[in-house]
This record gives sequence, structure tokens and C-alpha cells, in this order.
Amino acid sequence: MENPFFNKRYDTPHEVPPFDKIKFKHYEPAMMEGMRLESEAIDALCNNPEEPTFENTIMPKTGEMLENVTSVFFNLLSACNSPEMEELSQKMAPLLSEHSNRITMNERLFQRIKHVWEKRHELDTEQQILMEKIYDGFLRTGANLPKEKKEELSELRTKLSQLSLQFSQNELHDTNAWTMHLTSEDELIGLPESAVVAARQEAETRGLEGWVVTLQAPSYGPFMQYSQRRDLREKVYRAMNSICTHDNENNNFENVRQLVNLRQQLAQIMGHQTYADFVLERRMAKDVAHVTDLMDKLLEAYRPVAESEVAEIEQLAREKEGEDFVLQPWDFSHYGYLLKMQRYNIDSEMLRPYLQLEKVQDGVFGLATRLYGISFECATDIPVYHPDVVAYRVKDADGSFLAVLLADFHPRANKQSGAWMTTYREQWVEEKIGENVRPIVSIVMNFTKPTKERPALLTLGEVETFLHEFGHALHAIFSQVRYEALSCTNVYWDFVELPSQFMENYATEAEFLNTFARHYQTGQPMPKELILRIRESRNFQCGYACCRQVSFCLLDMAYYTLSTPLTQDIRTFESQAWERAMVLKTLDDSCMSVRFGHIMSGGYSAGYYSYKWAEVLDADAFSVFQQEGIFNTDTAARFRKEILSRGCSEHPMTLYKNFRGEEPGIDALLRRNGIGK
Repeated sequence: MENPFFNKRYDTPHEVPPFDKIKFKHYEPAMMEGMRLESEAIDALCNNPEEPTFENTIMPKTGEMLENVTSVFFNLLSACNSPEMEELSQKMAPLLSEHSNRITMNERLFQRIKHVWEKRHELDTEQQILMEKIYDGFLRTGANLPKEKKEELSELRTKLSQLSLQFSQNELHDTNAWTMHLTSEDELIGLPESAVVAARQEAETRGLEGWVVTLQAPSYGPFMQYSQRRDLREKVYRAMNSICTHDNENNNFENVRQLVNLRQQLAQIMGHQTYADFVLERRMAKDVAHVTDLMDKLLEAYRPVAESEVAEIEQLAREKEGEDFVLQPWDFSHYGYLLKMQRYNIDSEMLRPYLQLEKVQDGVFGLATRLYGISFECATDIPVYHPDVVAYRVKDADGSFLAVLLADFHPRANKQSGAWMTTYREQWVEEKIGENVRPIVSIVMNFTKPTKERPALLTLGEVETFLHEFGHALHAIFSQVRYEALSCTNVYWDFVELPSQFMENYATEAEFLNTFARHYQTGQPMPKELILRIRESRNFQCGYACCRQVSFCLLDMAYYTLSTPLTQDIRTFESQAWERAMVLKTLDDSCMSVRFGHIMSGGYSAGYYSYKWAEVLDADAFSVFQQEGIFNTDTAARFRKEILSRGCSEHPMTLYKNFRGEEPGIDALLRRNGIGK
């Protein structure tokens, strides 16, 4: 078949999607045929005259072709976009949403599932968990609603699908639309060589003389931290904080309002007062009260620290600029950097020469080898979707195949900002033939690019990002469950960040840094005194960082605890929502909500708190490693067995207690940040 998606199995190593053969023209026909085949399979299942059983109702895979094509299409929509793909996504989103709604609201299918669910006591534990998830999933998509409510819910979901896509595309376009073209060396004052070289390279790619600064993280962050040109810092800051607020086709104000109100309507159709009430039913946190309690405890512990940190920076700024100097938001990063230098004599540029991407990768992969015994082999025979992407075979300690890992490190104009892990196939056991289907995992980031003069040199923050996404990848790589719906990262949303944030703990551990941190020119290891300064400075501005995260959590919960439609001005609402966590003023005309993809289009609606929730878990879990040895293979084996390999085969608190022996508390996090006793 010319269209690769029409083949039942890919003729590639490990059945990785044949990216080298997939063309744009293949997507739409494959999605249409995939929907037709799934509908046909669902009809056959519903027409089965036999009594519904787990084997004949739950086990059949009905949508493999559709899943294959949509996983490739929507992953590449984020990682390797094109105008044609964007147009097709807008066309297909409502069709795919309607198709999904027809399945989840199929009364005959639901009655078969309900029949199996009512006899779930006859099933084993993992089957019962799967049945609960499927049955609850149908209930939460409206299976028990009257016909008119089902139709209303279907329309809402279709609108939400379209608006979410539009929100993301607007953010991408508006981010890419802005650049600052510098033509004088006076405009570069304070910038380190790495930032200057990157800006020159950006200008060259655009056919310009001089230097170009963008709103992509590797460009924006260093400029705000190092530039001594306050006027230019203000210009860049205002550009970043006005993304999607302009009077053009990328404006997201109305999209925010509609997304919030549609989710509220959805929740109320489902019998809940607010969208947060609806979402938190399937979270470890359980309800809004538990989320609020965590935020209150964090603010009580961290806000005094944050206020002191801001006061110190204001004092330093006045010492340098005069008593009349008024600290503005575009000054905070710069003077924070100066204070950190004064106090610890350390900054990201000092560390960059020791953090060459290839060496960091060796260190991160080597950490997994040391903890779990697994290995990574570069695989040039595996197809990839872009020349930047490198494929690896991951093998277990006994040499058996575990997964394919695709690594995509650098920014592109057609790539979303940020960093994420995704899968092209998840793990499950094909019980008919006894095959353990292994996952195809991808980590996607936007690290500082290599230049003509030197290789890609990372900041310590980028090393933490690498560890974070790699932690998600390990969660998928180690998956060892029977059913796809329970495998990999298909866990409670406020549990999914535990494996990723756990890995970040290693970034400042001397024993880890010593395994790979070598100067890219001399090969000399990172000096002990530099590592000591890293550890001494690791809690620098931890109070401010915590309050900033809590402010995002408060904003998220403010939107999704509304029980009446959002009519207020978005900027005003935002300002009031996060006010009690704000320790640094923001501009009246800035707005975060219109570019806050996590809570508007990225799956974290009423769930942004999960980062802090998981931080409590990761600090508590890592404290076990600190007690037993951060490279202790027995502890790592227990973590793999009880957390990383189990997916959602048991309730996450059960899994955590199986590893830890008790429920987590906030004390380990406070101790890690130097706040606890």
C-alpha cells in the first residue's frame, strides 16, 4: 500500500512509524479510514449475541489504525509543524471529536461494558482497575445522560477541541512573529559570548546582518538575565508578556473566555458545580479543599522567604543604580543574577563549558545505566521525523529489548516551545500470542543550539529539563502492565510528574556531575569548588520560585472553580486570582492567561497544582535514596518495581506506599529547600 498507515504493521525496525515514507497526503485518508474501521469494529462488538465478557467486550482493540495515524499526526503537529498540517488539524478536529463522542455515547456499547463492570469481582486486580477506568470514563463522557444532554455534551467537546488547537497555534504564531534585530555592539553589552553567537546565527538564518533576539527560551532567558541595556530588557519583556494580546488574528482573550466557560458547562452537564470538582474526582488530591490546603501551606512557608529575596534584590539594585531606582519586572532576572554572583560567584555561563550536550546525554543515560542496568544504543536504521532527531534502542540489563527512544533537542521555527515527552506507541501485552509490545518514546526539547564556533553547551536549568523529560521517558520505558490503557504515563494526573521531578534531584549532586561534567575544550572535570557553589546556591530564590508556581496554580483553580460564566476582563481576573502569591508586581497590560497553554490547551486545566503536588512526592521519594545511597541499586530496583513499571495498575497512593512504606509529607520538601527543621 502506498499509504503507510493502511498497512496493519509497519515494515520497520520495532515497527516504528516509517517517518521517511509518510507524506502529508497520507494523513487525511488514513484518519477517515481509521474512523470507518473503528466504527465498523464497534458495531460488530455491539452485535455480538454472546453474553458480554471481559474477553469479548473489553479486550478487542478496535481503533488501531486511527490511533497509529493520529499519534503521528498530532505529535508532529507540535514537533515538526507546517501550515498544511495546521489547516488539516482544524478540519479534522471536529470530525475526530464527533467520532469519539459517537463511541463514548453508544448506548449498546455502554450496556455491554456495564454488564462486565457489574461482575468485576470475578476479575483479577489489574482487570478490575481497567474496568473501573473504562466504566468511569464512559460515565464521565456522558453515557448515562439523556439524549438531549448527550448531544449538548458532544457539541461542547467538539468546540473545545477546535478552540484548544486554535489557542496553541495562536501562541506559536505570535511567539514566532516577534524578533528584535540588533545592529550595534552597544546593544550587546553584558551578553555572554554564547548569547551573542546564538543571536548572530539567528540573524544569519534570517538573511540579516547583526544579531537577532527571539522569544524562544534559549534566546529570551539569557538576554533578560545578562543584558545591561535596561531599555532593551524592557522591550523584550513587554513583547513576551503581551503575546496573544494584540489586535490581530492571534489574540487569545476570547479563546480563554470560551475555553473556561465551555469547561464549566461541561462540568455542570455532568452534575458538578465547577470544572475543578469534575476533574479532581480522578486525582490523588480528590477535591478543591485538598489542593487549597497544599497551596496555603506552601504560601505560609515560602512567601516570607520570597519577600525577603525580592527585598534583597531591590536593595542591590538601589546600591548600584541609586536610591531613586524603582525595580521593574524586566530588572528582576538581571539583578537576581548579579546578587547570585555576589553571593556565590556562580552563574549559568560559568557552567556551560562543562555541560556539552553530548556529555550531558552520556551522563543522563549513564545515570539510568547505573541505577537500573539499562543501556542505550544509537540506531541509525530506525526512521526519524527530522534530521535533528536521533533514535536509540533501549535494552535491559539482561540484553532484552525495552523500548525505542527518540531524542529531539533543538528549537525550530515549526516546533512548539517548551519541553515534553510523548509516545508513538505505548506498552501492553498481546495475550493471544504472548507478545509484550514495547513502547516507542520521544523526548522533545528546545536546548541551546550548537554554533559554528562551538558545540551545544547547556545551562544547569537545561540539564534539569533533560532529566525531567527523561524521567517521564523512563516511566514509559519501564512499563510492565497487561493493558495499554493502564501503561506508561496513563496514571493520575497529579502522580505523573513524580518520575520526572524525581530525576531533577540528581542535577546538583556532585556524584552525578562528576560522571560527565568535563570542559568541552580541555576535557578537565568541573572543579570541586564550582560544584560546591552549585550546591550552596541551589536554593537561591527558592521562595520566589515556589510562589511563582503557586501563583500559576491559583490562577488555574480560579478559572476552573467558577460556577457562573466568566464575564470579567481577563487581565483583571488574572490579577485578582493570583494576587496573594505575587511578590513582584506585574505590568497592567501584561497577560499570562492568553499564552498559558498548560491550563488552556495542554491538559492541565484544574491540574496545574500537580507540579507542586508531585514535588512533595519527589522530595519525599528522593529522601529515601539520600538515606540509602543516591545510586543504591536495591532502592532503584524498588522504585522501578513499585512506581516506574506499574503504570496505573493500582491506585497511585498504594504504589507510593509500596515503595516508601508510608504516605508522603511536606517536610522533605521544606528540608530540601532549607526551610524545614
